Amino acid sequence: MLEKKMVDDFDSEEFIQEFDLLTKDAERVQKETLKKILEDNRDTEYLQKWRMENTDPETYRNCVPLVTHNDLEPYILRIVDGETTPILTNKPITTISLSSGTTQGRPKFVPFNDELVDTTMQIYKTSFSFRNRLFPVRNGKALQFIYSSKQFKTKGGLAAGTATTNVYRSPQFKNTMNSMQTPCCSPDEVIFGPDFHQSLYCHLLCALINRDEIQVISSTFAHSIVHAFRTFEQVWEDLCTDIRDGVLNSRITAPSIRTAMAKLLEPNPELAEMIKNKCLSLTDWYRLIPELFPNAMYVYGIMTGSMEPYLKKLRHYAGDLPLLSSDYGSSEGWIGANVNPNLPPERSTYAVLPNIGYFEFIPLKESAVDVKKQEDESFLCVEPKPVGLTDVKVGEEYEIVVTNFAGLYRYRLGDVVKVMGFYNSTPELQFVCRRNLVLNINIDKNTEKDLQLAVEAAGKLAAKERIEVVDFTSIVDMSTDPGHYVIFWELNNEIINKYNIDDDNNDEGISRLLSECCNCLDKSFVDAGYVSSRKVRAIGPLELRVVKRGTFQKILDHFIGQGSAFSQYKTPRCVGPSNVHVLQILSNNVVEKYFSTAFG
Repeated sequence: MLEKKMVDDFDSEEFIQEFDLLTKDAERVQKETLKKILEDNRDTEYLQKWRMENTDPETYRNCVPLVTHNDLEPYILRIVDGETTPILTNKPITTISLSSGTTQGRPKFVPFNDELVDTTMQIYKTSFSFRNRLFPVRNGKALQFIYSSKQFKTKGGLAAGTATTNVYRSPQFKNTMNSMQTPCCSPDEVIFGPDFHQSLYCHLLCALINRDEIQVISSTFAHSIVHAFRTFEQVWEDLCTDIRDGVLNSRITAPSIRTAMAKLLEPNPELAEMIKNKCLSLTDWYRLIPELFPNAMYVYGIMTGSMEPYLKKLRHYAGDLPLLSSDYGSSEGWIGANVNPNLPPERSTYAVLPNIGYFEFIPLKESAVDVKKQEDESFLCVEPKPVGLTDVKVGEEYEIVVTNFAGLYRYRLGDVVKVMGFYNSTPELQFVCRRNLVLNINIDKNTEKDLQLAVEAAGKLAAKERIEVVDFTSIVDMSTDPGHYVIFWELNNEIINKYNIDDDNNDEGISRLLSECCNCLDKSFVDAGYVSSRKVRAIGPLELRVVKRGTFQKILDHFIGQGSAFSQYKTPRCVGPSNVHVLQILSNNVVEKYFSTAFG
């Protein structure tokens, strides 16, 4: 089987052939996978509760209910606190993964085990095999903006850390990267450094020292790559000084990092001068990445969903260098691999690996309710039954349900996907949005994707005056009557400096433009429930709040301070009332407010 293939004997074409065999009979593989999960964990408290007599999919679906994280949390917390009886799995859980916490305001505890490491490596090797057909790497290095947060011990003595941290600390990770001839150019001390700002600086420094060997630039999320090169714009002169003198900047204070970097640094005035000339010759940092790394073949990372807003800036840095979106997964585990790397990130699809978990799909089309029915209190919406992996239909949207090897049973991820086709008999999915990230006041339901499209439309207006929307988020403000949407924008340095936007004597032309952007945001929410509610004033005028430069960095620092890893960080797109600290940061940094007049 694929997951048993030895790392040292990795061969892309052979791996693709085995993947083809695996996906030709996905239904059979799914049944075998479910059977193995249930037989391995038959005696657990959770499965005993449902009294299943068989391990076939129909019996499983009839006996075991659909759940959310809240339903399983009491069981997980008992494991976290040290109970050793078989609660969710027969094999003891020794590690706990933490979600980023950006969605709910606090991290979720998720069981993690060796099987999840194995599935992670299988996903990595699958997508690399298809990627390597188009862009064959040859004994190069990768600039990987990866960061490992600290692991800690839970009350019950289990190691706990972010999902990425647990993967990076596994021996399989480095072995897999080496086998694919893309070892990280940075030493472990940089990846596992105590402060991600220091690690980022040294990632850049290591890459510049090895600039001719860098063939791949990657990170978990597109945001991390954009953030890295925004940082480069600020620190490039310091990096050149370090390379010229062979001495690490004093801002790096972690002893482990300083010791590791001392082994790599030696005076190189010629390289420093060349990098300096490159930077001075660039116009607005366009094509920064290929100029710094002439042998780079592509930029790689998750670029879908909440990462799409960063693609414009990433393309600016990358020039004509291909952007390849990586695989589809979550803190709870992986789902699919990108086996069509030639597609642009906005159209990326992911082939589900039928042996890494058991998957179900809740149809969304049948459960959609039009505005009239929603207004009729007597109407009862019955959610449709989930269908199996091979029973999904092309063009339809679904919510994913996962059963994995680490104790999650019929677990609703909350992700909405669209079936774009099939790879053999396994579906190829396109990520649409998070189902629970919804702006909602009345009968309106606007998702993260709807918000993103509205910001894109208004951002095009702002771009006419060279205003860049650096980042954004939203809230539902119910302190007014009626409630209304609030969109927060952080704008780029050039505009803030040029027009002094946080001054009372703001440039009138820019104020008019931002008022137009506010109207555009309001009109760009095309959900029927929102439009009708705005027209009858059941929802108030949308509000655009401009925040100080660096506000979203403060939000990032807040989550990092809570123990999140930068590699796993995603800007919260809809901030709920439970995210008190984030709401406070946003509130404290507002410099301008605009209200829409789009609906009179």
